[in-house]
Amino acid sequence: MPLSRLTTALLLTVGLSSGVARADTSPEQWLALLQERQESVLVLERTDRSLQPTGDPIWDLRLEIPGQPPRHYPALSGRANRQQANRDQMGSRAPLPRGHYTLGAVEPLADGAYPELGPVWISIEPTFPTGRRVLGIHQDPSAGLNGNSGTLGCIGLIHRKDLLELSALIQRSGTRQLVVRH
Repeated sequence: MPLSRLTTALLLTVGLSSGVARADTSPEQWLALLQERQESVLVLERTDRSLQPTGDPIWDLRLEIPGQPPRHYPALSGRANRQQANRDQMGSRAPLPRGHYTLGAVEPLADGAYPELGPVWISIEPTFPTGRRVLGIHQDPSAGLNGNSGTLGCIGLIHRKDLLELSALIQRSGTRQLVVRH
């Protein structure tokens, strides 16, 4: 027998407040619950656009803060030739798996210490079973330029200024949720 909307919302609320996510909770259900609770959230969705000449698909990383217009940041996830690879397999270089994640702290990186990560690292932790580990949001300084374009599975913002703006907004708003929809 299907669950009512209220029962589903209650189950999701208990799961969210306890920090326990169910494997069968869809990204759309998480997003609806977070929006209903008026929590700020990051949402990652694939677009129809791609970077030339590398062919990397452009993803839209959207920050939704209640009472403010959404902010959009072009990003990459995975490598161009690995978009159809197993998204739950460690080392696949595929995009992030669909699902709900929690954000860690915004961590400045030493200048030049991690040239392919840019100036900031924001860790993300899946709330569902997956083989993927050591995931984060960072800049992709090679975006569209060479064979390093794309990420090993993280979210790589294309523009440095976008990463710095997003990091400041995440800290100010207390955003701690990410939903990957596609």
